[in-house]
Amino acid sequence: MRALRILLIVTVILGGLFVIADRVAVGFAEDEAADKLKTSEGLASTPDVSIKGFPFLTQVVGGELDEIEVGIQNYEADTGGTAQNTGPDKIRIDDLTAQMRGVAFSGNYSSATAASATGTATISYDELLKAAKSEPVQLASGVTAEVVGLSDGGNGKIKVEVEATVLGAKLPQPVSVLSTVSVEGDVVRARADALPNLGIQLAEDKARTVTDFQQRIDGLPGGIKLDKVEAAPNGVDITVKGSDVTLVG
Repeated sequence: MRALRILLIVTVILGGLFVIADRVAVGFAEDEAADKLKTSEGLASTPDVSIKGFPFLTQVVGGELDEIEVGIQNYEADTGGTAQNTGPDKIRIDDLTAQMRGVAFSGNYSSATAASATGTATISYDELLKAAKSEPVQLASGVTAEVVGLSDGGNGKIKVEVEATVLGAKLPQPVSVLSTVSVEGDVVRARADALPNLGIQLAEDKARTVTDFQQRIDGLPGGIKLDKVEAAPNGVDITVKGSDVTLVG
């Protein structure tokens, strides 16, 4: 009995030491991965990197990690301009979180590739307004209009506020329309469900030069791509996905 008790105590101690060593190793690996990702993506701040699964050391021996979660607070994505104007060169994406699964890495840890990735992020309405807002568009003789605000319209719609000027005088208040937002490839599109009533008869294509807009979003981390988009209280929520996603290297 005494020998069994000693064996159990030794086993518990060794198990505890292994857990401690495993957690120390995973903490070091997370810090290293975050620094490498910051450098490779040219980020302004260090991202959050969390390596999932236990034990970590046995995953390392196998050369593949089950899952890594990456969080980037403010990511500056390339845009390539908009349909109406040159638009901003960059657009800020808030709270980008991605789950990378089946992450294989090289022997010297200089490169890492995830078999698949999914994630979420938000583009604030203020950022998206940069794509919608341009110089006032002339809709008819003496009539111009421009988008002056974007907000949550409820039920997955964007509320688009249009300000019009008629014969040099602005209408008393902006006219709003609800728009549907969608993703086509790497482009987020907003299309008005109905045309705004500006007090004059307008051709649909003319009115849509003001209400409808699009924003290209390119260069997301590791080559992940836009998947879905939906209007939300604080902005447009997007989901992303990808395969053979490069984390480092």
